[in-house]
Amino acid sequence: MNINLPNFNVKNLVKEAGSTISRVVQLTEEKLGTTERTEYDIHFQNLAERADVTKTWTEKIVKDTESVLIPNPQNRVEDYIFEKIEKSKPKRLSNLEHLALDMIEAGGDFGQDMPYGQALIKVGQAEQKLGQCEHDFIATSGICFTQPLRKFLDGEMKTISKERGILETKRLDLDACKNRVKKARSMLGQQAKDGISPEAALEQAERDLRVAQAEFDRQSEITKLLLDGISTSQASHLRHLHAFIQTQVRYYKQCSDVMDQLQRELAKMQPAKPRLRINSEDVDVGPPSIVSDVISTPLALALESDSDYDNDNDSEAGYTSIDIGQAKALTQSLLEDFEIEFDTSAITTVIFVTECSPVNEDYMYGKQGLMKGLVPRAFVEMLDEEQDVTL
Repeated sequence: MNINLPNFNVKNLVKEAGSTISRVVQLTEEKLGTTERTEYDIHFQNLAERADVTKTWTEKIVKDTESVLIPNPQNRVEDYIFEKIEKSKPKRLSNLEHLALDMIEAGGDFGQDMPYGQALIKVGQAEQKLGQCEHDFIATSGICFTQPLRKFLDGEMKTISKERGILETKRLDLDACKNRVKKARSMLGQQAKDGISPEAALEQAERDLRVAQAEFDRQSEITKLLLDGISTSQASHLRHLHAFIQTQVRYYKQCSDVMDQLQRELAKMQPAKPRLRINSEDVDVGPPSIVSDVISTPLALALESDSDYDNDNDSEAGYTSIDIGQAKALTQSLLEDFEIEFDTSAITTVIFVTECSPVNEDYMYGKQGLMKGLVPRAFVEMLDEEQDVTL
């Protein structure tokens, strides 16, 4: 049986093994501090440091952006695998779209002719639009921002890292050659060893040093050119960043338009009958005939707010120690909670009123039985002494 083995160049293999051993010895001696090393110039060190910072922060930015676009880490890993095997990413519904489907289905079950069912369907349709806007935003952001940055990391930065590794190898070879030249010079004047005179060994070492120096200089220039190109890459990244911001602005504007439209549609669906806000909830209060009875609430609450008022403070000149700001805020809040116009002429509650001390142009102090407090002056109608005072 014939076996075709590859042709190995034994000399090159031995030479490469010898070079590797020399690099390991040189690196070990540098770590131990027993030998000198060739230092890179300041400009090269600054370029290398900037490249390291650029690589680190670009990786973080890409990772954080992908986390914002696709919060689920399992989905990100799945998309990454499909991207590597060059297959289309799976289409999946977002959380908004799941919510939209459930709302639409619930609205259908509750009844499309019922207010709550209609509202659920409207909101579900709006959530579907938001979900589609989100899909478009994720796709566009990947094209205009994350993909170019990842391409930079996988292409240019990997090339720079590779060339920097080659340069470091050339530097180790150069320093190893320098050490051999020093050793050969120290052996001048001694007897030949292994049939090689010290002069011949020095000449060979100097020849190897010149070759190593030339290779190191050439690789250093190549690496510098690549490191200088990072400035151009950052300018390109700036354009991608502007494109990403424009995509975000467009996305949030689309979402705002969808929600504004939804708000207008829901406002048209609100019932026309009066509504009263109690504990931050809208409550139906019935037809207008009932509103006339309910509207006495501001007066009752205003009076009850000071029901524990100290009777010793009563005087013929009027009642004192009145919290004008609290009563005004209370009355204003109660009045704003009504979403209909009402007829105050239907209110016939009788109270006794007197001027506040000091006099307030918006309120008077009222008393009815055990209840006392501030009353809006606009709701008070003063009658003759022989008649009742009505509100």
